[in-house]
Amino acid sequence: MTTSDATVELIDRELSADLAAAALALARRFQAGATLWVVSPQWEPHAHHVAVEFVHPVIMGKRALPSVSLVEPDPVAQCRVATRPGDVVLAVASADQPQVRDIMRRAPAWGADTIWIGSGPRPGPGAATHILWVDSDDPMIPATGRFVLMYHLLWELTHVCFEHPGLLQAPAEAGADCADDACVTCSDEGRLAEVVLVSSNPIDGVLVRTATGEERVDITIVGDVEAGDLLLVHGGAAITRIDPREEVPR
Repeated sequence: MTTSDATVELIDRELSADLAAAALALARRFQAGATLWVVSPQWEPHAHHVAVEFVHPVIMGKRALPSVSLVEPDPVAQCRVATRPGDVVLAVASADQPQVRDIMRRAPAWGADTIWIGSGPRPGPGAATHILWVDSDDPMIPATGRFVLMYHLLWELTHVCFEHPGLLQAPAEAGADCADDACVTCSDEGRLAEVVLVSSNPIDGVLVRTATGEERVDITIVGDVEAGDLLLVHGGAAITRIDPREEVPR
């Protein structure tokens, strides 16, 4: 897609493919009962705009999709409270926005997919489930309408997916076919967990939140932890603490 004078390519081939993949994944999440939570600490109007688009059917008679903008001063805390397994968090922000970076790191522990819309230097690989990015250093990009174009296309393509019910069946989750109580492949996987509550008795371990819910884990290996710390959990024990500067596994 280009402007009328064909001097600027607004949506290139790579971004088109990213938009299509994000729309399909989002449609599948909505079909399964997800809510879309939208944050944009730098540009609050974008958060409101995205939420408004999704709660309005793309054409009369089509479904409204649950979407809420989160615009309080601490969007990380808001997302933590609001997000449930299966939801999606969408952020419109630059790659260096600290609150959005923190949300993206924690979302896997909340069981949420993430979509990150922005421009300029890109987030690192795996920083979000889907990255929709304008590769331009122009600081005016967020105000030119290109972000609006991206999330309008995301909204419309999501509705297009609903026109093809066969697409809405998500691929089987890894390990879904495991019939035994303990699967060698699944048991080798470390899971991201966010510390919820630290007990005064170390023997009790700590309460953590993972994509499948809350559970208690042993922290003998990692030592003292605090609420909000991110851990990798394996076999009921925390095996490492994730540094705030590290990317998290997805």
